[in-house]
Amino acid sequence: MVVFNGLIKVRVCEAQDLRPTDYATRHAVVRPASQVLDPYVKLNVDDTCFGQTTAKPKTLNPKWKEDFTTEVHNGHTVGVTVFHNTTIGPDDFVANCNVTFEELLQEQGGSADIWVDLEPAGKVHLIVELKGAACEPGKTTLAAAASASASASAVAEKVFRPGMGRHQRKNAMRRRVHQVNGHKFMATYLRQPTYCSHCRDFIWGVLGKQGYQCQVCTCVVHKRCHELVVTKCPGQKEPIQDEFLTSRFSINMPHRFSTHTYKRPTFCDHCGSLLYGLFKQGLQCEACKMNVHMRCQKNVAHNCGINPKEIALKLAELGLTGDKLTPRKKKGGSMAYHQGRPHQVNKARDLWKSLKQTVPASWVQDKKLKTSNTHDTAKKAELEGKGDNEKQDKRPHSAPRIDDKEKPCTDLNEKPQDVEENASSTSSNSTMTSPDLSGAPDIRHRRLKLDDFNFIKVLGKGSFGKVMLAELKESDDVYAIKVLKKDVIIQDDDVDCTMTEKRVLLLSRKHPFLTALHACFQTKDRLFLVMEYVNGGDLMFQIQRARKFDEPRSKFYSAEVILALMFLHEHGIIYRDLKLDNILLDADGHIKLADFGMCKEGILNGKLTTTFCGTPDYIAPEILQELEYGPSCDWWALGVQFECSIIFVYILLYKPHGTSS
Repeated sequence: MVVFNGLIKVRVCEAQDLRPTDYATRHAVVRPASQVLDPYVKLNVDDTCFGQTTAKPKTLNPKWKEDFTTEVHNGHTVGVTVFHNTTIGPDDFVANCNVTFEELLQEQGGSADIWVDLEPAGKVHLIVELKGAACEPGKTTLAAAASASASASAVAEKVFRPGMGRHQRKNAMRRRVHQVNGHKFMATYLRQPTYCSHCRDFIWGVLGKQGYQCQVCTCVVHKRCHELVVTKCPGQKEPIQDEFLTSRFSINMPHRFSTHTYKRPTFCDHCGSLLYGLFKQGLQCEACKMNVHMRCQKNVAHNCGINPKEIALKLAELGLTGDKLTPRKKKGGSMAYHQGRPHQVNKARDLWKSLKQTVPASWVQDKKLKTSNTHDTAKKAELEGKGDNEKQDKRPHSAPRIDDKEKPCTDLNEKPQDVEENASSTSSNSTMTSPDLSGAPDIRHRRLKLDDFNFIKVLGKGSFGKVMLAELKESDDVYAIKVLKKDVIIQDDDVDCTMTEKRVLLLSRKHPFLTALHACFQTKDRLFLVMEYVNGGDLMFQIQRARKFDEPRSKFYSAEVILALMFLHEHGIIYRDLKLDNILLDADGHIKLADFGMCKEGILNGKLTTTFCGTPDYIAPEILQELEYGPSCDWWALGVQFECSIIFVYILLYKPHGTSS
């Protein structure tokens, strides 16, 4: 597969023969054939969204004729996803497809006027113009690789719709379609007890989206299981004859269902929910005793007598994935079943390589790093003596420290430690610390681990994870420790977001109104960022107590927030998540900006970005309109908070985006 570098212009003309998915109509009263959609199209290159059309009301054959243009760096595929614009809640998935740049470049003159088949139903008319060059993935130049890594540092698309309730704490929401074996999995909140259709285990959880559900066939699986599904989605369009003939692995054993009456509560083995009723509640296979709803029968894969969990185990032992059955890079023995997601681990490793080229040159000093023991010295010599393609796959047991205060607390020549490779102990095997801060305890000269802290309480939770108050055992000093789950980071493709947040935290030690990083360490399944503890609460807490701030107090807080934002903007960073929850107060009453997970780097010299992200009540108009934007989005959020939220909202008890006035 070739990669493309250059400019792409896409005109979305029209779509035909769209229909609601079985997931969207599973509880519908009217027939699906009589239902209409309010469809709109989202365009993306690989994982980066660059355009969204307007929603056309009540039609199955919408027409748009809207143009979108973006710059591409090492692009592989162009994705087209159709959603139904709903009034309440997240928009419903309708259909999608992916077109490779290799297919587009085969057209005459780099221009393609094509009809693309969507899955599970429909087709879309696109006019695509390409201006640039294509090359093999392994033959990209260093400049192209640097541009691609800079482009990849943009956070993954985070899309949501503004709420209409009272003013309260909110987190940014995410929406992605995970395609495996024709299934269109999306994270779903399960409102009733549900079992996984892959491993047959219960899906635990009350808050958040507990599992993944296919938007086409409605099957439900654990988040950890969705990459291991080996059966094809019944709603997938039939493969072309060449693909069918070259397939070496096929599961095609139909079930023999008959109506059955259950004498005890029974759950559907397809969608995982309860079979309701007193008699003839569902269908049971005469051969394998599989139990399903009557509405689920048409969506059940032909896998009678097959144990998908055992097949996934055997495929993992052979180094094969369940969806494409292609060899993957193995390390040592066979893969355990719960250690799935192999291609995501490889993606994280490749992303770590690219991140090395995005670090400013001022942060690197002659590649001469002081190490804490002879083991690190040997590792350093080994890394310097080998090329990039021969570097070690594991981190050293003690990360090198950097003396220069202008440099970060991590050696980016190291590779990320895979979740599968952290089997030695539950404590961390590497610690990275930052230079000493004014008035902060000195923890630079030790290797921290989880056992060094007493965790006192949870300070806050969000889309990122949680922040806990912890006490260092030997000194009784307290810190705020941000805890991130590795599998969630890998699953949501947020490795770049995490690295961006860490770099901004390192930069923050230069400014008094930004929270700074003391150290970071890891365990087998979690990352820990040890930050200064700001004990005055956040402005959301303060405004809820005071009801409103007087003008001098508002001006004081505004001035300090402006200074913090100006510092970030001078370094090419836009904050993009400015809200009362993220503005903390220290013991002296000064503000501290926290939570840099949505920051975007490299916004300098007129460079703009188009990523749709933020928190509903504070999104700037240019973001809502899918236009390019820069630091202006932060100034809009600042104005919303200190004008609307503080002066008007708590007088009227309404939110700025939730009223008609």
